[in-house]
Amino acid sequence: MLTKLFGFDPKKTTVKTEILAGITTFLTMSYILAVNPSILGETGMDKGALFTTTALVSIIATVIMAFWAKLPFGLAPGMGLNAFFAYTVCLSMGYSWQFALTAVFIEGIIFIILTATNLRELIVNAIPASLRHAIGAGIGLFIAFVGLKSGGIIVSDAATFVTLGDITTGMALLAVIGIILTGMMVILKVPGALLIGILGTTIIGIPMGITHYSGVTSVPPSVEPIFGQLETDPAKIFTLDMLIVVFTFLFVDMFDTIGTLVSVASKAGLVKEDGKVININKAFMADAIGTTVGAVFGSSTVTTYVESASGVAQGGRSGLTAFVIAVCFAVSLLFAPVFMAIPGAATCPVLVIVGLFMLSSIRNINLDEYSESIPAFICIILIPMAYSISDGILIGLISYVLLNMLCGKFDKLTPAMYILAALFMLKYIFI
Repeated sequence: MLTKLFGFDPKKTTVKTEILAGITTFLTMSYILAVNPSILGETGMDKGALFTTTALVSIIATVIMAFWAKLPFGLAPGMGLNAFFAYTVCLSMGYSWQFALTAVFIEGIIFIILTATNLRELIVNAIPASLRHAIGAGIGLFIAFVGLKSGGIIVSDAATFVTLGDITTGMALLAVIGIILTGMMVILKVPGALLIGILGTTIIGIPMGITHYSGVTSVPPSVEPIFGQLETDPAKIFTLDMLIVVFTFLFVDMFDTIGTLVSVASKAGLVKEDGKVININKAFMADAIGTTVGAVFGSSTVTTYVESASGVAQGGRSGLTAFVIAVCFAVSLLFAPVFMAIPGAATCPVLVIVGLFMLSSIRNINLDEYSESIPAFICIILIPMAYSISDGILIGLISYVLLNMLCGKFDKLTPAMYILAALFMLKYIFI
């Protein structure tokens, strides 16, 4: 039965191993239950509803991964994509969170179509490899910056734009303590290091008067305030901005998912002789369906989590591991008061550490090849400095095409790159 349901192979693993692997992966990715409501809540969305929605969409997407793709991976609203949703689309571009949810919904539908028709490679190949790696690194810096800002470590300054806050007291001091505590857990490779860091920092914040404790268990908050709140005004849906937002969601999600699936599946030995991931189309579909359903529930884009590598390291090899992850998310619904009590200072350390994890992709950029590294650096630095993931990506691609074209390196450019660069330039000229 387990073989039929989850692709379980008793020659490669055991039920006990799969259960432990699922619990391990959940512990390493469960920080999203605290971080996602904190980030998306900046848009005005109800944080209680966001907690419940985050857990529910994680359950739905991961169950699809378990039963259909039969792979040991967990899914949840993606880091970086939730930051783009909140800080770029809503706070920088000035659109409502309903508009952003509609963009996520459209992206999910397109992802489903691309997965079903195998057209996703065309979009992936339209972005140079160096820029794909730069996007991950830039988002890592952006997430870290958001964390430092929410923790009060970085504050605004009229003369220098940003400066160091007072880290000797209050929220900022707690955030610093949290970074040290979480950093120790990561260095010592403690299972669930990020979650332990969040909870430990939250507890330390109680005597400091920053954490306001309100219980342990309760009925999960209702998702009604954010459920089904998609934009219905055609004048807002059929715009160039919507196209750019959808495109950004789509290919960042796609690259993130491809990178995660290939790297983690390779470690688990779940690849074919040609190097392709087993059931990769079904894994993509779990991601796409999770994103589409998640938008209806009120969530940002859902993606496969690289933290799944922790469960693979524990021996997880089948969909049973993913099913255990989903069960753990279901149980977490009962502990809403614990997650809702977590202050910004406690999520700050996780954002900083996750930013470091994402920055590692810069190692794949050939910094000595300036036709690659200059556009990549422009992308990386603009994402946090312009406080906009989309602007960093768009200007990064424009600079890549212009620099290589003017230097006569036409062999590195494709028709799709020219078209995208021209469209992006029109965006800055006329909008």
